[in-house]
Order: sequence, then structure tokens, then C-alpha cells
Amino acid sequence: MGRNHGSGKKDKLKCVTHVPLPVFQQGSSSFHPAMPMVRVKKLKITDSGFKATDTRYRSDVNTAIAAFTWKETSAGWGQGYVDSFVSMDQLLPESDPELPKSARNGDKAMHEWMQYADAFLQALITLEGRGESPADCCSRCKSPEAKGRYRCLCCDNLGLVCQMCIMAVHQYSPLHRIEFWNDMYFVKVSLKSLGLRIQLGHPVGERCPRPTTAWGDDFVIVDSDQIHQVGLDFCGCGQSSKGQVEQLLKHRLYPATVVNPKTAATFRVLETFELLQYESKLSTYEYYHTISRLTDNTGLSVPKDRYPTFLRIVHQWRHLKLLKRTGRGHDPIRGVSETQPGECALLCPPCPHPGINLPDGWEAVEQGLKFLYALNLALDANFRMKRKDCSSEAADPGLSKGYAYVVEESAFQEYLKKHDKETEPKSTCSRHDAVNLADIRPGHGYACSGVATVECSRHNAKRPLAVCDMHRGERYCYMDYITILSIQICLLKLFFISYDITDPSSPLLQPDVEIRFLVPKFHLPAHIPTCRNRFAFMLTPGAGLGDGEAPERGWGELNPLATSTREMGPGTRRDTLDYHFGDYNWRKIVRLGASLLKKLETATSDVAEHVIAHQELEATISPERLRSWTDALVAWELDPTNSPNPYEVAVKTPTQAAVRRQLAEEEEKALQSGADVSLSDEVSPCSLIAMGIDLESEQRSLKTLTTSLWDHSQDRQITRVKLRSNALTRKLEEWFSLLQLYIPTTIGKSVPFDKSLAEIEYKLRNAQAHESLGVLRRNLQIRATLYDIKDRWLRGQGANTRALNALATVQARITAARDEYRQARTALLALAELLGYVNVDQEFLPLQDKDIRSMVEAEPGLGETRRTLSWIWRRVNAADATEEETQEFVAETIRVEWGKSRARAQRFQEEIDLVQEEMNRTLRFFSWKAADWRRKGIALRTKPTSAEHAEGLKAYAERQAVLCQSLHDSFKHQWAGVPDLVKTAREEAQKPDLFYQRKQKEFEKKNKKGDKASVSNPVPSSSIAPDPLA
Repeated sequence: MGRNHGSGKKDKLKCVTHVPLPVFQQGSSSFHPAMPMVRVKKLKITDSGFKATDTRYRSDVNTAIAAFTWKETSAGWGQGYVDSFVSMDQLLPESDPELPKSARNGDKAMHEWMQYADAFLQALITLEGRGESPADCCSRCKSPEAKGRYRCLCCDNLGLVCQMCIMAVHQYSPLHRIEFWNDMYFVKVSLKSLGLRIQLGHPVGERCPRPTTAWGDDFVIVDSDQIHQVGLDFCGCGQSSKGQVEQLLKHRLYPATVVNPKTAATFRVLETFELLQYESKLSTYEYYHTISRLTDNTGLSVPKDRYPTFLRIVHQWRHLKLLKRTGRGHDPIRGVSETQPGECALLCPPCPHPGINLPDGWEAVEQGLKFLYALNLALDANFRMKRKDCSSEAADPGLSKGYAYVVEESAFQEYLKKHDKETEPKSTCSRHDAVNLADIRPGHGYACSGVATVECSRHNAKRPLAVCDMHRGERYCYMDYITILSIQICLLKLFFISYDITDPSSPLLQPDVEIRFLVPKFHLPAHIPTCRNRFAFMLTPGAGLGDGEAPERGWGELNPLATSTREMGPGTRRDTLDYHFGDYNWRKIVRLGASLLKKLETATSDVAEHVIAHQELEATISPERLRSWTDALVAWELDPTNSPNPYEVAVKTPTQAAVRRQLAEEEEKALQSGADVSLSDEVSPCSLIAMGIDLESEQRSLKTLTTSLWDHSQDRQITRVKLRSNALTRKLEEWFSLLQLYIPTTIGKSVPFDKSLAEIEYKLRNAQAHESLGVLRRNLQIRATLYDIKDRWLRGQGANTRALNALATVQARITAARDEYRQARTALLALAELLGYVNVDQEFLPLQDKDIRSMVEAEPGLGETRRTLSWIWRRVNAADATEEETQEFVAETIRVEWGKSRARAQRFQEEIDLVQEEMNRTLRFFSWKAADWRRKGIALRTKPTSAEHAEGLKAYAERQAVLCQSLHDSFKHQWAGVPDLVKTAREEAQKPDLFYQRKQKEFEKKNKKGDKASVSNPVPSSSIAPDPLA
């Protein structure tokens, strides 16, 4: 039985019985069940029969739940394991906890808890009464005259105490929740009603001889679990020289006003709400009313409404925290009002900061290493962060005047006045609504259409003074302003700026500064081919493995805040964004140890594969051609503006208009020479075939229109289709009546005909196939862009309905282009057979539905890891080219693939060098920051300060310095294995056998874990070079 089969052990049975034994208890006249006893009977098989043993254990298990339970050792548990549960007064589990999760049913702990639901419910209901506390005396003073009628919900193990004891205990904790036993149930009471008063300005328990009661004696304190009405007295005897505000702050109570305060919030509730909102984007309204309902959830005794007051306190608190954390309170000369623009922003430690974390001589590095000291920026706009047209700058100016991330409003408005009359240039690339609709107002009832930002694209950190409101769409003047402000005091000479609608002509910086404009990877497929090659991260030297999508990641965390910020006034909204961006940066900073290490592990894991693949590809190319390609590629990398792009294939693609013009010119020459073969004076062979192809196009269009009809279509729609059908019928009859000539693909195998007609149709069909693929690619780009805009920005039924209509229009064009290509290909294959052309089926591949996808879409059933590019994006046809032109096209294709292979290998190698430098910069930054805080702690003060304040300045500065040093030490420890990691990766790149051995081990390890997925050629062979045309 059970697991002991074959082990030689005897099978055993066990009966566990929980029997409440009646015991006469002292002081009672009847029998009561005592502590339950567990009686365990074991039956053991012996040679002479069964042997029974009887054992008893004391048990606290609820007898109602475990009245009688049978367990057999055949269930799979050893005897010692079973006895361990009995000895701990626990029931045996229903299933084996050692089974894998896949073999269990759901949450095991939840299933076990369900057996104890009654016990838990009983315990909760028991707490509504007095429980085990003595009813005849106070559990604290034990006085027989004082009955215990009060309990505290916040104190542990206090029990029921008398009124004097409850007040004595809570002299040090006057914000606890108290309940009173009224002989039937507990009711809430306040310590104020019991006579407890909070005395400020004196030691706890000491009364002021001349106390000053808070105005109206209805002081309210907002705490994290209740809104308290307390009796509060200020010191009026002169023992304390501090004013009312200072006395409150000393007791960690934040006053709502500076004159006669009547409300305060505890530091505890402010700190809790600050982090809670940063994490969950909870609104102040929701948090305050949660506390209000904790105070009274019946509506019978609603506390005084202090929501507007709490809003103001929270705003001031976070502003003070912003100033404190950035060292503004330690400045011995300048006050808060003299804070410099951007001074309170948290800097990104891995980014290059001259004079802080850059090594000596960084300015003089060679050209190939300048990317190590470049600043990578990413620009983007967010149209969800709108603001309603409520309040005004005069009523709500805000507290931060450009101190951190959001620009100072007055200077920004002056700048916008100079560009108010400008008209945004329309996009020459794919249709970008962000630019083409930039002059449109945000809409009725809204003052701002969104926000624009500049971020560090490699570490996702907000830049100082890099956020502004947008009032008329995504205009270039907004982006120019925040970009210049965010790097205005930066002394770097190389910048990589990523923007999805980048304009390289924008004059951003000084002429001696080099800028490389890029387009984020996710947005790149929506651009035309020229932009995809010119602004790609992977093809740009020094870009590493960056993607430029840092702002998109930030919007994902900020968007939940939009519902509350759109209702705020202008100043409060800017301040709220500052506080949230500061917390966003801080979370990025403390996670740098793991994030940078992950980047390095990714790069070192894959660099050898790309380097080896490039080396094997180069081995198939002649040295002369390799030198020529390398020179052209290097020239473009140094001067991309004035050098031809080496990643573009220069192939002439025929169009129907060009082919028809060529055929018309040939017909003209034939007429002049008297060699015309036309069978009609009205229609030439070329015109006849072209008319037939046009009629096919009209037939496809009519078919699409007909499918849109249904049983309940309106008469007007049906009439329109009928009229088009009749017109097409007349055109077909006219075409047939001109001459009894047919398109060669229809009769070629049936009757003899002039092959010159087949040549004409072949050229026209060739151009038709090319044009249909071009239309297909363009509309797939547009569809990808529309999906992106819909998912990111559009909300509401109306906007989504319009977007779906636009997508339906684009999809109809895609379907028409698909059908046109398929028909053209069918005709081309038939003509090729008649004319003796070969490899046409390889030049014009079959267009399946799974091939019709954009560059960023994966094949159905495959994920991003196994995503491959559809052939419609990789293939450029040259079927009508000569043999020499075909060879040149093949060479061009290999050249482009070689260039991209070289770029991939270089980007991975750059990433390794770049991440190592970022790690070094991070460590240097924290060392500098720790020293800077210590300097602030001992800085001489120009104004007199108290000893307590001086001690606080030094203590906070030292705590911040130790924090920076701790982050430095923690990251350094995390990165201890980086040198070995890099060394191994470079050895694999130099010795391919090491790389193949690692891949083999990884493959075998994966198989051992039970990965039975079908994998073809899991480990490449080092002796086989890849096909350069693959």
C-alpha cells in the first residue's frame, strides 16, 4: 500500500478520533467538555496477527471540524509525517503538498482554509463581545471599584480597562480608536469625550498653567485610519518660545493654516498617501473618503469635511519633500524662492554629466569611441494627459516655478507667442496625424491637448525641464523648446535624438555639436523605406541596442493619473506631474543594478552569434568587393547627409504607366517604319490588352462593392451598384465588338496567335504585379500606424468608431491589391509558359494570407522571438532585367545584407562597451553625490540657526550620503562578475567553437527540463557558412 511498496515494510492502518472527554471543572455544578483529547489507534500486521496500540495527545483542534477523521498510510505519507501533524494539533492535509502544482487543484492554502471558515467566522464574532477579559474589574489596575468598560483597537493585549486607565495609557498615543461597552455591545467614543487633552509645548503628562485652547475647541486631526476630533491646547505660559505652527510640527502634525490652525494631518498619513498614490495613482478624493468611511461608514455620524484642507496639505507636503530631498534646505545662502530651474530634478546616474561622472580626457577620445560619451534622448507626446479649461494661472499658479521637470510657465508662454503664427510643415513620410493635425485645438472644454517630454532613452529617466503642456497638437516648437532646455548647460558634443516624427532640419544646438536623429524601433515600420534605412537604431553607429521607446514605457505608468490631473488647475497639475516624475526617476535609479546587468547579460549572450555570422558571410565575398563596400559604408557613417545610403538597393521597378509609354513609343516607331501589325484602325494590340486589364480592375472593384450589399440595403445603394454593373457590361460589349481578339492568357493554348501580343501582356502584367505589391505595402504601413494611434490615444465610442471606419477603408485597399497581384501572377505564369520564360514562379511568389502583414507583425502562431519578415518586404523583383542586370541586383542584395550583418555585430559590441561605461559612470556618480551631501552637512551658515536645526541638517545630509554610498556598494557587488562575463563573450566571438559548445549545452539543458518542442538544427555547425542570399 502507498509509497512503501517493495520496501519490505508492513502495511498499517490508523484511526484518529477526536473525543471531547467530560471533566468536572472546579467552580461549576455541571460537566463541561474539557480540552479535546486525540486518541490514535494503530493496527500493525504481525506474523501472529494484528497488534493494536493506543496513544493519546492533547489537541487544540476544533472538535466540530475534526469530529472523526480516517487516514490511511497508503495515502502516500510516512508514519512520522502523519504523527507530526497530530503532535502539532493539526489536521492532516487533504492532498499531498509535495505533488507538483500541475497536479493540485488551484490554491492549496485556500482549499485548506475553507475547512476552517466556520472557526474564523466564530473568532470574528467573538471579538464583538468582551471575550475573555474579566467583567468585574479593570484588567490594568485590578481595582474592584473600577470596572473594565473601555478597550483600544490599536493597542495589543490591553484588554478591558477603566476610564482612568484608558486615559493614562493614551497620554502618549492620543490618536488611538476607543470603544465603550454599554452592557450590550461596544460603541465608538473619542478620547476627547473622556476628558483627554493633547498639550503642546510641554512634556507629555504635564499641563500648561495658561493653556491656549485651539480656536473653537474643535481641532481635527486626519490620521491614516480615522479622522479624530481632539481636545488640543497650545502652550501659553511662555515655557515654549515656538508658535502654534512650530508646536504642531514638533509633534509631527502638519497644520492646515499658519494662523489659528484648526486642522492638521499626521506625518504618517501624508507619507502613506504619497507612496500609495505614486504606486497606484489613487486620487486624493478617494483616499480621503476612505479614511472618512473608516471613521463612520453608516452616514449617521459623518466627520467634518476636511477634504479641501487635506488637498492643500498634501500639495504643500510633497513640495517640501521635493525641496528637502534635493538639498534645497541645506543651501546656506539661497532660500526656496531662489531655486534655479531644474535644480530639484533627479539626474540619471548612468548618463554622462561633465564634471561629475566622466573620466579625465573624455573630450579627446578618438572618433570611434565618442559614442561612449554621447547623450541619448527620446522625445514623445501623450494626448491622454489632457487638462480641462478650469481655474486659471492667477488662481492656481502652483508652487514649483520650473524647479524640476515641468518648464516654467511664464517663460514658456512668451516663447509660444513668437511661434503662434507658424504653420507646421506637413509630413513628407507616412501620414502622421501628430504633425498633420498639429494646428487643431484640443477640443471644447479643454485647455491642453496633452504633454510632451524628453527622456533619457537608455535608462527611461525624465530630464530636467523636459516636460511641457501642448495647446495645439504636437508642434515642433514644443519639442525644440524642451529639448534645448533639458540640455542647455550640457557640455557634451554628441547627441542621439529619437523622435517618431523627427525633423533633421530643426536647429536645436550649436553648430559644433553633432546630432544623429533616429526614429524609435516600434514606430519605424510606419515610415517610408528611405526613413527606415536612414533613421534606424540598428544601422546607426554608436546607438548600441537602444530602441528609443523610453517615453512609451513612462506613459504606461503615467496614464492612470490622467483622470485626476485633467480636473486640476494649471499650477496644481504641473506640480503633481513634477512629484510623480520624481518618484518615477527614483525607482529607475534604485533598480539600476539589475537593469544594467540585464542589458549586459543580453548583449554578451548574443554578441558571439552575430559576430560569427558576419565573419562567415564575409568569407564568401571577394576581398576587392569587400574593401569597396567597406569604404562606402564608412563614408556614409561619417557623413550620412552627403553620402549615398549603403542600405538601399537601387533597382528600377516597372510601373504600368511607364510600360504603356514604352509600348506606345514602340508602336509609333512601327508606324513610321511601316511594320505595324495592328488588325484595326481604331485599336492597336497594346491598347486592346491595356483596356482588358483595366476592365479586370473594374470587375474586381464591382465585386467588392457588391459584397457590401445585404438583405436590408437601401434602394439608393442597390441602384448605385446596378448602374455601375450596367456601365461595365456596356464597356465589355464594346471591347468585344471592336475586334475578335482575346487576351493571350485566355486562348494561348487553344489557337495560334502572334506572340508579340503575349510579350505586350507580359510587360503590362509585370508592371501590374509590382504596382499591386507597392500599394499593398503602403496600406499595410498605414494600417499599422492607424492601429498604433487607436490603441494609444483614442478613447470613447465616437473616436473608436471613426477609427474602425478608417481601418475598414484601408483594409479594402489591401484586399483589392491582394486580388490584383494574385490575378497578375496567374497571368504571368501562363504567359511565361507560352513564351518560354523560366523562374518566373520564383520571382513572383504566391501571396498567401499569412504573408499579408506589416513589418512588425509576426506570422500567425509565432511569437516575437520567432518573428520573420514577410517576403513582400524582402523581395524586389527584377524579372524583366537582363542577365547582367540580374547579377548586379544579386550583388546589391548581398551588399545590403552584408552591411546589415556588420551593423548588427557592431551594435552588440558597442552595447557591451557602452553598458560597462554606464556602470562606471553610475559608481562615480554615487561617490560624487555622497561627497556632495557631506559637504552640504558641514557648510557654514550665513544666517544664525539653532543647535537642533544644525544637528538635523547634519543628520539628514549624513543619512543621504550613507544611502548613496550604500547604493554604490550594492551595485558594485552586483556587477562583480561583469569582467568575466565580458571576457567570456569576447573569447566566444574570437573562437567560434566555444560559442557552439555553449549553445549545445544550453540545448541539452533545455531538453533535460522536458522541453519537447520541435527544434530543427538547434546548434549551427561551424563548418557550414550561411547562404548569402538566404
